[in-house]
Amino acid sequence: MVDFQAGLLPVIDGGLQAIEEASWLGGLANLLGVPVWLTEQSPQKLGGSAASLLERLDDYQLWQKVHFSVMEESNFRDALAASGKTQIVLCGTEAHICVMQTGLGLLEAGYEVLWLTDATASRRCAEAELARKRACANGAQAVTADMVAYEWLYRCDTPEFKQAHQQFLKPRSARPVHFN
Repeated sequence: MVDFQAGLLPVIDGGLQAIEEASWLGGLANLLGVPVWLTEQSPQKLGGSAASLLERLDDYQLWQKVHFSVMEESNFRDALAASGKTQIVLCGTEAHICVMQTGLGLLEAGYEVLWLTDATASRRCAEAELARKRACANGAQAVTADMVAYEWLYRCDTPEFKQAHQQFLKPRSARPVHFN
């Protein structure tokens, strides 16, 4: 989750919806033991991560950065490699700056990148759309929070599904996702 920062969100088109989707999927990730990593770009200037996001997450790792791509931060890059994870679900703000540069860096390093369309936004929606297109043209895959959630859950007859259904799989406000 890239730079969902309190000082930036008021100017982000669709920022509240992006936070809602990211926090919803992040809560499910916590339930299923999927690691949740957050970044903050110069938090002394842009503020820390939005409280509405953090309050829905039980467990997360926070990375502060000065580069637009967190892959340029050696401590993050080394920790990600050590985690053994190869598939990254990517979301955040601003899509056309930090999210896109992080996505391109992840792709270049050989990771599979799932671009979470309903949890990625910019000040101008046209820039968010162009960022998604560019990332996908370079190998990322556009997905939604629901797509990821049900792939993680895999089946409906498990205790995890039952718990997830009670806690997380409730209707959320709908925002159209446009794929042009």
